[in-house]
Amino acid sequence: MAALEEARASAALARTVYGLRTKARLSQNELAKRVGVESAVIAQIEDDDFEGDSLGLLQRIAAALNKTVEIRVVARKAKRRAA
Repeated sequence: MAALEEARASAALARTVYGLRTKARLSQNELAKRVGVESAVIAQIEDDDFEGDSLGLLQRIAAALNKTVEIRVVARKAKRRAA
């Protein structure tokens, strides 16, 4: 269960970074220069293939785009029981 939730969070991060970058009309290379990383790092995070400090990198990406990162913890949806 934890691995599935981790995979979902990682995929959500990939979609978020892609969405922020494309909304700002930046290429991966342009965003990478603003963040101070290689463009391959941006590609890896957008491809859900990044294995580094994703929260730290997300904070740097957000700052480069004049955004901030907010983290929420919410209640899980109740599981349905089969009848």
